[in-house]
Amino acid sequence: MYNAKGRTESKQALSEHLTLVKKLAYQLKAKLPANVEADDLIQAGTIGLLDAMSRYEEMEQAQFETYAVQRIRGAMLDELRSSDWLPRSTRQNMKKIEQAIASLQQQLVRAPIESEIAAKLKLPLSEYQQMLGDSAGHQLIYFEDFHDSAEDGGDHFLDRFYSDLTQDPLTALLDQGLRAAVITAINTLPEREKMLMGLYYEQELNLKEIGAVLGVTESRVSQLHSQAVARIRSHLKAKKWTGAA
Repeated sequence: MYNAKGRTESKQALSEHLTLVKKLAYQLKAKLPANVEADDLIQAGTIGLLDAMSRYEEMEQAQFETYAVQRIRGAMLDELRSSDWLPRSTRQNMKKIEQAIASLQQQLVRAPIESEIAAKLKLPLSEYQQMLGDSAGHQLIYFEDFHDSAEDGGDHFLDRFYSDLTQDPLTALLDQGLRAAVITAINTLPEREKMLMGLYYEQELNLKEIGAVLGVTESRVSQLHSQAVARIRSHLKAKKWTGAA
């Protein structure tokens, strides 16, 4: 496919496969937080495509595309991993919040309110809210959620959704069972947090605009968003997964 005819054929091949890059980028973007830009994924995927082109010369079309998909996906995942900037200490704090929510949910058989979560953590309400504010940018899925870690004793976010260890992370992200479980988890949120998530991820309003709708400050919206994400992750960890959507 890429031979001694040189640059012209390479440019043509690049152009032909950019549609594939965009398709994979938008599929992944649909399952990620709103702050992830499709253009960044496309740029990373294009680099992956160029890498595939440089490694595979004189390949049959079908063979090349199979390999290219792997390189494109890998480049996009690397881009996401490199932009995963939330400090580890902050993630540990959010993990404590998730555990507190899970314990209270089981005890109360309802979604715990903020003061109850703060009390469970043995923190003043103001300090708990500050912890939430400091966790702005907390995501539903991190790349460490796909891999074993002795530190958390094997309690992994995607364990019950990701039983095939040979499956790549992108496939897991696009799994319809996981998507259905996330929707179910969102529906269990308190009404204000459920509305917030809809305004942020479906209507794509920014925090200031959401604050105007809810009648709270932008910083308060950030706190509620962090808490909603913690509730969703807690729900998914507690869910008894059967593999059905």
